[in-house]
Order: sequence, then C-alpha cells, then structure tokens
Amino acid sequence: MGARKREKAEERKELRKTEYLAKLNNCTSSPRKMRLIADLIRGERVVKASNILRFHKKEASTKMEKLLWSAINNYEEKSGNSWESAELFVKEVKVDGGRMLKRISPRAQGRAFRVRKRSNHVTLILGTANQVEN
Repeated sequence: MGARKREKAEERKELRKTEYLAKLNNCTSSPRKMRLIADLIRGERVVKASNILRFHKKEASTKMEKLLWSAINNYEEKSGNSWESAELFVKEVKVDGGRMLKRISPRAQGRAFRVRKRSNHVTLILGTANQVEN
C-alpha cells in the first residue's frame, strides 16, 4: 500500500471513531417511500425525531425509528456517555436502492407483466452539538 493511500485510510479510521451510525440493509419497502420519512427527521434533535417517527402513520416510520434507536445505542457504546446529556441530532440520512426482486403478474390473453419488488439500504448518522459541521 502506498503512503498516501495508507494516510487516507488512517484518516478515515480516525473519523469513524467519532462517527455514530447505524445501517439497515435490504429493507422491504421502496426507496421512494423511505425517503419521505428520512426527509422528515433529517437535521432534527433525536427526541423530536423519535416522536415524529413514533406517531407517523407510514409503515416505514417504524423501521426508521428502530434504526434511530440502534444508532443511539451505538453512540452510547462508542462514547460511554448517556444520550440524554449529549444533545444528539440526526446529522445525515441516506436512502439508497437495494436489490430488486422481479416477479411476473399474469395479464389477459396469455401476456405477463413484470412486477419489480424494490428494497432499500438506509444509513443513519448521528452528530453531537459540539461537533463542528463541515
């Protein structure tokens, strides 16, 4: 490994120590539906985001709330501090397309239409109030 590549890798490794994230892979809803929920909580404080997700009627909100609490627990494990005193907020939420299951739906006169059952990958990153925004 070259010197620059090693330095960059060490830099990324140091950044990961102060980054608190949780991932949800192959979630069985379309990315578009999950992005609607992600837009609601992006930039919000953790308590407010949790309340938004708990009382929202969409099914994707329950999955996102579980992911949020997973990120909070990851923060407590990494830092050793309680999340109540940390003033955490949702720094970043990324929703990417996952694998697509392709099925066939029968139609009239022997035809068949393709049904694409989409899934998504969600990455949620928490930040603390004392972190400097880049």
